[in-house]
Amino acid sequence: MAQPVELPAPWRDSALTVVVPTYNEVGNVPRLVERLLALPLPGLRILIADDNSPDGTGEVADKLAARHPDRVIAVHRAGKEGLGRAYVDGMTRALDGGAEFVAQMDADLSHPPEALPGLLGTLLSTRAGAVIGSRYVPGGQLDENWPLYRRALSGWANFYVHTLLNVRIRDLTAGFKVWRADTLRAIGLDRVQSNGYSFQVEMHYLATRLGHTIIEVPIRFEERTVGASKMTTRTKIESAVMPFRLRWKHRGLS
Repeated sequence: MAQPVELPAPWRDSALTVVVPTYNEVGNVPRLVERLLALPLPGLRILIADDNSPDGTGEVADKLAARHPDRVIAVHRAGKEGLGRAYVDGMTRALDGGAEFVAQMDADLSHPPEALPGLLGTLLSTRAGAVIGSRYVPGGQLDENWPLYRRALSGWANFYVHTLLNVRIRDLTAGFKVWRADTLRAIGLDRVQSNGYSFQVEMHYLATRLGHTIIEVPIRFEERTVGASKMTTRTKIESAVMPFRLRWKHRGLS
């Protein structure tokens, strides 16, 4: 496990809220929270947005919030509405709560929490609107245990979206990133349509169309060891159709 970078005093105290959507992640959430709270970022807060998980993830989130009342927030949503809806809800709450920066990451520990200070430091040292933890820039890595079909699907998805939307980001489907609060407000979260994994692509597309710079920093992407992927046929179909919808709906956006 790589050691997190140490940011200078003004930066490490930044008001950073990490939004973590969950659905049936009872085995991963406690470990993720432990690793996030161990980071040298005293201004970090964690917002867990649970979609009424039947495995008890919501109850575990409540216990973590009770144990760390100043740093962990548990949000209970009515049901499984999709990754995109959970992120919009969580990010909106983070902005309303005064976050200067908002991070997003998966609950399954595929994104290394220890990389978060480096992402924040890159954002603070540049004029970028967001920084991505990228699998596909030089230095980025994929876990050797990541299934071949998932590698092929991810590679094809990035090629497909690049071709249709012409967005100059290598890891367009990345889910690990840090946003400036002002960038999220400029995008307008109420503008976002995606329910599923295409949320990632839509956010990147909207940000770049509005002129915000997005920087990619290499990370090592790990395969989950607990729980199951939430990728379904429905989310794949939405992801395939969404680029066409984005081109049409936002054709005048600049």
